[in-house]
Amino acid sequence: MTTINMLSSAEKIKGQGVASAYIEQVNLVKNSLSDEYNIEINKFKLSDITHYHTVDFKHFLSLPFTKVSGKTVGYVHFLPETVEESLEMPSLFKKAFYKYIITFYNKMDYLVTVNPCFIDKLCEYGIDRNKITYIPNFVSSKDFYPYDITKKKEVRKRYNIDSEAFVVLGVGQVQTRKGVLDFARIAKSMPEVQFVWAGGFSFGKITCGYKELKEIVDSPPENVKFIGIIERKDMNSVYNMSDVFFLPSYNELFPMSILEAMNCHIPIVLRDIDIYKNILFDYYLRADENKEFEGILYKLKHDKNLYKNAKESSIRGSAYYSKEHVLKLWKKFYDDISKDLKMRRFWSRRYEK
Repeated sequence: MTTINMLSSAEKIKGQGVASAYIEQVNLVKNSLSDEYNIEINKFKLSDITHYHTVDFKHFLSLPFTKVSGKTVGYVHFLPETVEESLEMPSLFKKAFYKYIITFYNKMDYLVTVNPCFIDKLCEYGIDRNKITYIPNFVSSKDFYPYDITKKKEVRKRYNIDSEAFVVLGVGQVQTRKGVLDFARIAKSMPEVQFVWAGGFSFGKITCGYKELKEIVDSPPENVKFIGIIERKDMNSVYNMSDVFFLPSYNELFPMSILEAMNCHIPIVLRDIDIYKNILFDYYLRADENKEFEGILYKLKHDKNLYKNAKESSIRGSAYYSKEHVLKLWKKFYDDISKDLKMRRFWSRRYEK
């Protein structure tokens, strides 16, 4: 039986989507493909397939050994440009780190990206297109699902939110690129709406725009609550206490929060950026400017037909990224690598004879 060894340190830093993506992918494969593959987690041992979920330096040092025993897979969760707008680092360190990221990806036998538009971006960094595969993120419907109205009100009470309020939720690290400043400005212009942001400073003071963001978090508009980093097991409740999911982010790959919100069947409002177009289709409402966002949120609050249609779009989105659909992609991906390994080993033995 082919062994897949999953290597990740994503769970060490709370409140980042990489950890959620890792947990979902591992659980999906472990629970569904265990009859065909032996799945190991963070075991530093020789395996047939070593799947790197994070770019740790200790993982980089292990590559000469893992490549001898089998094939390596790298999960692309970010590129230098997404880090650029997230963290503040000294220029020399930044340049070295960006070069390291691309070197790490280049060393992989296979790469998996969660957004097809990143294939061209990876190629621009000199990475061979033939070793890049697109497989979208996935969220379990057992962990993220809609509540009934009674349970929704119970959650709102827990967070001291009016049971009758129209609640707009943002989720993610408190970073400039996430559009947190716009989120607060829009909230200030819509005092009749309750805004909530779930997430915090996962990387502390090196977060890009930390000083300005910290001031907003410490002294937000009256109708904004920053509830900090929430344990993943409690996030389903947070989505369910909201009426709309709103992420005005300027740069993303494929936020897990969008899929989680879709699974809870709430309307999705996002900034109109290119990376969403080939993965979210018409499952979301979009805008560019704050006034446009205000208009959409106002209409969702007051127009029952628009709200109903937006909710149905979200439901269709959750169905598209179903367990069955994504599992088929991962099964084919690992099966193709396994077949290639067996063929190479067969011919290697023949050659030795």
